[in-house]
Amino acid sequence: MAYILQVDFKHEGPFGDEMVGAFTDLATSINEEKGFIWKIWTENEEIKEAGGIYLFETKEDAENYLTKHTKRLNRFGIAHVNGKIFKANNSLTAINQGPVR
Repeated sequence: MAYILQVDFKHEGPFGDEMVGAFTDLATSINEEKGFIWKIWTENEEIKEAGGIYLFETKEDAENYLTKHTKRLNRFGIAHVNGKIFKANNSLTAINQGPVR
């Protein structure tokens, strides 16, 4: 069983290629998080939001990362972080070629 962490927040930028340049180190460090499997980075410049969809091995790993990431975003001046954790239904996700284990 795997757990999805969905995170989004207001973000004034950067976006696109500039976001890559600004957050490559962060992206690399996320790979070292306990229980981390993968992340899809999300961004919407039109409505000034960013975030990500993560897959973790356990609910505890997802909760711990959400706490850590929320604190980091708060230090960057982002006051409100929307985070939700869901259990992934691997059988149905596999039918739709979803990247779960």
